[in-house]
Amino acid sequence: MGDITYNHYNLCLNLEDFVVGACTRGLTNVPQVLKMEISFDPGDPSTYNKYVKAMQAFLKPYDLENQKEPDMDYDSCPTEPSDYIDRGKYDESAGRKKSCRFNRAWLENCSGLNDTSFGYKDGKPCVIIKLNRVLGFKPKPPKNDSLPEDLKARYNNFLIPLHCFAKKEEDVDKIGIVEYYGMGGYAGFPLQYYPYYGKRLHVKYLQPLVAVQFMNLTQEQGVRIECKAYGENIQYSDKDRFQGRFDMKFEIKRS
Repeated sequence: MGDITYNHYNLCLNLEDFVVGACTRGLTNVPQVLKMEISFDPGDPSTYNKYVKAMQAFLKPYDLENQKEPDMDYDSCPTEPSDYIDRGKYDESAGRKKSCRFNRAWLENCSGLNDTSFGYKDGKPCVIIKLNRVLGFKPKPPKNDSLPEDLKARYNNFLIPLHCFAKKEEDVDKIGIVEYYGMGGYAGFPLQYYPYYGKRLHVKYLQPLVAVQFMNLTQEQGVRIECKAYGENIQYSDKDRFQGRFDMKFEIKRS
């Protein structure tokens, strides 16, 4: 991946607020890795500790202790995917906007709560995926007939679904079982977290997350995987590898 693309990727991960046309509808992942390549040996923690630390740091705001009642910045939102929540005007006249909580435990095996290695010590790596924050953006769920067959069985009308698959035809048999963890057990981003009102108004906004765990990747070989969000107003571009999708390479080594 070229320096320009990678620097744009970092910009989209680290800016507080994104505007339409800059990092619109980008799909990004944690851990951040140079060249989008994750390589590690399950028997050697020094090869994956940097990935684990990055995910633990990212998930810290999602600890329930940081979302306690009666914090007035949080709302009692549904804990199953549901419709958008309109919180009024995009100015400070009505004060700060409340945010929906997101329970880190919904990420199950990839929450870091029970398995602090996020699967890396067992050769079953997790990645955490999110849509970039874009002011005022309401992602629209896709039409059911536009989805891959294996996504239709777990489709929800109030969700932006996510799917990960082999980037190359020769890698199809190397991916193995892929597990998804998110709100309600769904692989996608619930609509009640949208729209986003910006850091001044949505002070404690938590992006909805999906965790993906690769249970039995072929080892000692590089396997390139693409993850893709599906929505009526989520587009893809060959010029921007993070617009609505991204791909990354895994290589699990054994010493």
